[in-house]
Amino acid sequence: MSATTDPAALTRTVTVDRARLVAYADASGDQNPIHQDAEVARSVGLEDVIAHGMWTMGAALDAVTAYAGGDPGRVLSCATRFTGMVVVPEGETVEVQVEGAVKKVDEEAGTETVELTVTCGGQKVLGRCQAVVRV
Repeated sequence: MSATTDPAALTRTVTVDRARLVAYADASGDQNPIHQDAEVARSVGLEDVIAHGMWTMGAALDAVTAYAGGDPGRVLSCATRFTGMVVVPEGETVEVQVEGAVKKVDEEAGTETVELTVTCGGQKVLGRCQAVVRV
């Protein structure tokens, strides 16, 4: 492992609230109302407003970037499946837990494969979440 990688960086709690969802929607251009309007979210069968899947993946990958010494250019690839939703009720801050571990080291290529477990309220929200990092 490179001296610039810190395994502790692969564990973190990220918080999200409605204001963060609005900011993400504005930045990403994803203005789907299920991410901002509880009435619309409920009308399509959701419990409440949900975080954008790409926000959730980005929050998880932020831990990988921190692990890679803060250099996003060292994150060579990532993949995940969206397996659950991060429900964000009005007036609440919700915690998303990210836990990661190095699952494979390729010394010849100078890479590590990091596997992440991402949960909210004890439920997995991302599945098969992995990233390959240059070390």
